[in-house]
Amino acid sequence: MIKIENVMTVGWEPAIRGARNPMNSWEKSDSLFFEYCDETDNTAVCHDICKHMTKINTWSESISWTEHGVKIGPNDLKLLTNLAKSGSDEAKFRRMIVVYVDITAPMYWWKEADTYKVGTVRNSCSTMHKIHAKEFTLEDFSCEHLFSKKDFINEDKTVPFENDPALSAITVDGDIAYFTSTGFVEMTCDVLNHYRELFLQTKDKKYWWQMIQLLPSSYNQRATLMLNYEVLANMYHARKNHKLDEWREFCGWIESLPYAKELIIGQYN
Repeated sequence: MIKIENVMTVGWEPAIRGARNPMNSWEKSDSLFFEYCDETDNTAVCHDICKHMTKINTWSESISWTEHGVKIGPNDLKLLTNLAKSGSDEAKFRRMIVVYVDITAPMYWWKEADTYKVGTVRNSCSTMHKIHAKEFTLEDFSCEHLFSKKDFINEDKTVPFENDPALSAITVDGDIAYFTSTGFVEMTCDVLNHYRELFLQTKDKKYWWQMIQLLPSSYNQRATLMLNYEVLANMYHARKNHKLDEWREFCGWIESLPYAKELIIGQYN
């Protein structure tokens, strides 16, 4: 699973202004930028670049400017789209459009996401400092694809132990001799919680190590990310058809960003 929330995009005005620097064509810029918006009375306070508040009434119905604070005009959109189609060297403006987002995802996804480190910042919840802060539950892990008891009736989807007398007494919710994949995660939670309690009682680091080294890669971690449109374009191109559900969902989120079709996705279609 992957959870994406608290999305914010910033830097539109300097990015567009900078894109016009090579040709000194600032007077052709026709975009609107908003510092903040009052959704109750549909008014806004504009940057100095937008002096004519009447434009807002013309465009406000067709844009979500209360969410992202930008309405790119036709002239600017044509310029940016052409630059994006020309590739990374020409589309330098994308590096100036910054995206802040909170993501909760399994550690196996984070290991791949950390490949994209240029121009990004990740501030994560700490397993080193806070692994013992709460009791472990099944909801802390991404296990939506793991087999559970309902999956193995008359099917060979479990690990059998019936031939080992030493293991015949092991049960999972009363089921002797078989473990499901989900059952192993549940058992891991029990073991983690056992050592968590010992660590809380004694503060002995040897119990802390049991949690750190036993923690599965399916454990979900939350982080606040600072990305930019250039990094997101690279991610989208490389991962949009990835076999991990998390990557396909992440790329679907990229598609939902303002002007992603023209500035991120269009060059790869």
